[in-house]
Amino acid sequence: MILKRIKVTTHLQEQTNCYIVMDEKTKETMVIDPGGDCNAILEMLEILGGNLKYIYLTHCHGDHIGAAPELKEKRGGKILIHREDAEGLYNPDINLVGYIGMDEMALEADSRVQDNDLIHLGDLEFRVIHTPGHTKGGSSLYCAEEHLLFSGDTIFKGAWGRTDLPTSDFQAEMDSITTRILILPEDTIIYPGHGRSTMVREEQPLYFNLRPSDD
Repeated sequence: MILKRIKVTTHLQEQTNCYIVMDEKTKETMVIDPGGDCNAILEMLEILGGNLKYIYLTHCHGDHIGAAPELKEKRGGKILIHREDAEGLYNPDINLVGYIGMDEMALEADSRVQDNDLIHLGDLEFRVIHTPGHTKGGSSLYCAEEHLLFSGDTIFKGAWGRTDLPTSDFQAEMDSITTRILILPEDTIIYPGHGRSTMVREEQPLYFNLRPSDD
């Protein structure tokens, strides 16, 4: 597997992690969360010689979907997002494009995924894990063979995603982290939507210590 991270600058003038994943044999490629800087993404695809198969959106916020329309127009690829976040692709009250300073977008999913769906790039297999909380349709992508997870804005290194936004829910966020993500093998690398990568074993103490005691 070839994995590249591009720190794309969004309209918030903050950086979002955009990931490019490619199967080395078939060159089938997936771009995860193209939040901006479409030219930088296109340049990397050109360097890799990747055949863009999927554009995967971990959630519907503007800083994660901003370059998706242009990327699809220029390189093709099917736009995938969890069915609970599909409305947010075209609803500015949910995707917050106005708040971010972006123009309204006309974006539709080619396919609406759900929990435990499998996505294939050549011999690579990714499992969709529904991780609501930051948004109701937030999702993560897990590749067991490569011991890695793309978590979007559900979990970061030492922190979690905001839960004061439309469709967000704090308890759902904590449940997603503790019962969907931190149960994965301890050596799983977490690639978040912002900031540095981390590992399941590094995050477990923080969240498990937050749980109420039985006393």
